[in-house]
Amino acid sequence: MNTDGAPQLGWWQQTWRLAAAAAVGVPAWLYTGVLLHWQGAETGSWFVIGDPLVALGCLAALLWRRRFPLAVALAVAIASAASALAAGAALVALGSVSTRRRPAEIGAVVSAYVIASQFAVGFYPVQIPPGSFWLQVAFPALTAGIAVAVGMAVGARRVEVRSLRERAESAEREQSARAAQVRALERNRIAREMHDVLAHRISLVAMQAGVLDHRSDLGAEDSRVLVRGIAEASHSALEELRDVLGVLRADPGHPEPPQPSLDRIPELVAEARASGLDVTLTSTVSGTPSDVVGRTCYRVVQEGLTNAAKHAPGARIHIALAGTADDGLDVSVHNSSATTKPVQPPASGFGLLGLAERVGLAGGKLDHHPGPGNGYVLTARLPWPNPIHEKRT
Repeated sequence: MNTDGAPQLGWWQQTWRLAAAAAVGVPAWLYTGVLLHWQGAETGSWFVIGDPLVALGCLAALLWRRRFPLAVALAVAIASAASALAAGAALVALGSVSTRRRPAEIGAVVSAYVIASQFAVGFYPVQIPPGSFWLQVAFPALTAGIAVAVGMAVGARRVEVRSLRERAESAEREQSARAAQVRALERNRIAREMHDVLAHRISLVAMQAGVLDHRSDLGAEDSRVLVRGIAEASHSALEELRDVLGVLRADPGHPEPPQPSLDRIPELVAEARASGLDVTLTSTVSGTPSDVVGRTCYRVVQEGLTNAAKHAPGARIHIALAGTADDGLDVSVHNSSATTKPVQPPASGFGLLGLAERVGLAGGKLDHHPGPGNGYVLTARLPWPNPIHEKRT
């Protein structure tokens, strides 16, 4: 188990680290041999056999320094008292435990290393000059300080790299979440546009087909009118569907075609009348609202006609538009009760929900509820700011 959060080491990385630890200990071992030779002392079997064996054991213990950093560092630091060649392994173990940047652990290992170095002279008959005690303490403390500084720098770098990696992963997750949100919004937009384009036309087609199926008293001319209306509504639905699909397949920089606005409502009402709906329109709108408000008003009227054709065939439908700049725009679609049995086409169930979202985005408020005489009322209040006042402010 890796306790310091460091990445796992491969065999080559382990090998060169152990080789470096052995190389650092070689000068200390050779210096001890030269010093013994100068003083005329015999090196003995310990210098040739025991010292390298202890160093080899310390190097082997370094393989577990990531799993048991404190235990390995203390063991190697204490064992270095019996082996000059193990000094490199002790410094590597000290640097490794310093990457954890825990003062108590670092202090314990440094103390063990410095104290152990004072007992190293007991294994070799080396004569110590008088007054050199502070030198014997200062040199191990200096080398230990260098190892600690390097280890803490490595540990700080690991923390920084880990922080950057976590930030990158967090940014990637946020980017994925934003992309998913954009895809969901785009799907909702496509569904709303498809509903606006097809629901009205298909509802008129279904209503006219229902009339042909249930009315056996229709004359030839009336039947031709209904069949012509079905053909025209179907053709219009296909044309508008082609326009929507063209926009979806177009390049991102390709401009969208102009959307129907307030000035197209009389044309919408005329098409509904031609299909057999009993529709009246009253408008007291003074001025021209913004494109957003006009498009939203058009969609409210379109949804009202679609629902009336679906659920109240043969009903009288009254559309009222009123508003001026600063006062807002009010739209109302009221239909009476059905005079014939409705022929229910497949319903999406998202018409009013999507319309409420559209009105909300325009800053307005949508309301729909049953009306008198088993009818239904769909109303919307849309803001209409005065551009003259906006320029002044």
